[in-house]
Amino acid sequence: MPHFDLPLAELRRYLPERDEPADYDAFWDRTLSEQRAHATSPVFEEVDAGYSQLVTEDVTFAGFDGQPVKAWLLRPRHVRGPLPTVITYIGYGGGRGLLGEWTGLPSAGFAHFVMDLRGQGSGHRTGDTGDGPLTGPHHGGFLTLGIADPDTYYYRRLFMDAVHAVEAAQQHPAVDPARIVLSGGSQGGGITLAAAALTQRVNDTPPVGAIVDVPFLAHVRHATEIVATAPYSEIVNYLGTRRNDVEAVFRTLSYFDGVNFAARSTMPAMFSVGLLDDVCPPSCVFAAHNHYAGPARMKVYPYNGHEQGGAFQDVEHLAFIRELIGD
Repeated sequence: MPHFDLPLAELRRYLPERDEPADYDAFWDRTLSEQRAHATSPVFEEVDAGYSQLVTEDVTFAGFDGQPVKAWLLRPRHVRGPLPTVITYIGYGGGRGLLGEWTGLPSAGFAHFVMDLRGQGSGHRTGDTGDGPLTGPHHGGFLTLGIADPDTYYYRRLFMDAVHAVEAAQQHPAVDPARIVLSGGSQGGGITLAAAALTQRVNDTPPVGAIVDVPFLAHVRHATEIVATAPYSEIVNYLGTRRNDVEAVFRTLSYFDGVNFAARSTMPAMFSVGLLDDVCPPSCVFAAHNHYAGPARMKVYPYNGHEQGGAFQDVEHLAFIRELIGD
C-alpha cells in the first residue's frame, strides 16, 4: 500500500485546531469527583501459571462506579522491590489474555500490570470483565455504544477504569508508586493518552511517562473522513443511518478525543506511527503528538502500517522506560 496521508515533513508540522467543548474540563472534573466514592482496595491472588522465575497474580479492582475489573500483575521472582512498573492498556476488541503473553517486561526486571477491558476480549485476546451489569465479552460496536450522550458513552467507563488501574497498581507492596509508566497501542494508545491526562488531575503520585503507539481515538472526525477501515467505520455506518445526529455524535466524541487529552498531559511521552497505517492514520497520530503538552518524541516507521515497529518498537520501549526511571 502506498503512502496515502500527508508527506512526513507536513505531518511533523500538522497542528489542526482542536474540537473541544466549553465544559470539557468541568465534565472530567465531575466524572473524577464522582468516582472517588468508588475507590476500594484491590484484591491480588497469586496463581501458578508455570513460570518459575515470575510471580503471577490475578487482580480484581473497582473500576467505574465500583464495577469489578480484572487485570494481571507479573513481576520477577528474585528481584527485590518495590519495582518500576508498566501499566498496559489493550487494543480494540482485546482483553488481558493469558499470562504467558506478558512475560517480556517482567523478564527485564519490571512489574507489569495488564488491565482487562470491560466488555471486550472476544477479539485478539480473551477477556474476563463484563461491562457492569452486562456480563461477558461483547464483540464489536464499542465505538458507538452509548454515543448519544457523553455521560453514557462507553469510553467514559473505560477511561475511568484506566485511572483506577493506576491506583490499584500503586497499592501493591512490590510496586514503586513513584515509578509507573503507562503504555498501549491503538485503542490502548488512546486509553494511555486519557489516563496520562486524567491521573495528573487526581493522583498525588502520577505516572512518570507514557508510551503511545499508533493511538486510536485521536483526531476522530478527521479519521472518519480519510479511512474506511474498522473500527472508525463503525461511526461512519452509524451516521449513515442517523443522518441528523452527526454534530451530536462528534460533540460526544470531542470529550474523548486523544488530541484534547494530549494537550493536557505533561509527562514525557514516546509515540510511534506507521506511515502506511490506514487504521489509525498518520495525520491523526501526529495531531496528538504535535498537541502534546509535555516532552514528546515520535518513532516513525515509513514502510509499516498499523503494526508499526512490532518487536523493534518493544526494544524502543525498554530503552525509554529505563531512561524514565533512571536505571
